[in-house]
Amino acid sequence: MPDHDDRAAALHNAVNVEEHGWHSPSLDQWMGLRVYGHAGRPIVAFPPQDGRHTDFESFGMIGSVAHLIEAGRITVVSVDSVDAQSWTNQSSLIADRARRHEAFDRYLVDELVPWIGGRTGRDTMWTTGCSMGAYHAANSFFRHPDVFDGVVAVSGLYQLRDFVGETSDLGVHYNSPLHYLPGRDDNWYLDRFRSARICFVCGQGAWEDAMLADTRAMGDILAAKEIPALIDIWGQDVNHDWPWWQKMLPYELERMDV
Repeated sequence: MPDHDDRAAALHNAVNVEEHGWHSPSLDQWMGLRVYGHAGRPIVAFPPQDGRHTDFESFGMIGSVAHLIEAGRITVVSVDSVDAQSWTNQSSLIADRARRHEAFDRYLVDELVPWIGGRTGRDTMWTTGCSMGAYHAANSFFRHPDVFDGVVAVSGLYQLRDFVGETSDLGVHYNSPLHYLPGRDDNWYLDRFRSARICFVCGQGAWEDAMLADTRAMGDILAAKEIPALIDIWGQDVNHDWPWWQKMLPYELERMDV
């Protein structure tokens, strides 16, 4: 079986791969990213918890959609997270963690999105991610449907209780889609949600119980608001793990006619 270096070399020979980054004014730190592809719909890929921009490739997700990248149907832009400075930073006050996440949100909207738009000529893009990356994909989409017009969220939690506990902090509330979406009745949002492409997918196997509950809850909220969405629940043998996510993402992208 080829080792990791061999697989990486084969992937980099098959698709256009570019390493980029800059010192973010929003975050006051270096933020790396990696671009995979030469054409097609841009998709921002968020890493798993506390992850880096190389994780989507390292865990086989780029390889799973390489045929779509090679065909010019998508360009994937994988980004760094700041989870360890925000939601998973147990040594920091909740309000400080929320403020750090807001800085990350500004990085996405004020820096990353214009940079991708300048490269691709597209004003809007999709988001995706697995596990905590799915949380970021969903939260970014629901907060900014003017720039993110599609989401494929794989096996995620869509509220922050597991990271911050029970709290009335508004910074947590407004970054927990399951909490703020029921009250989001402004047509500016609803019209954009209803015209977007939305997919939430989750298994029913090991380590998926909490994610499955949140995925079903998300489906209920979207249905109540008459927002079209694909809520795809896979089988009881489908675990919360990369080999399954490598199957889920390309399958769902094909179903969404990317």
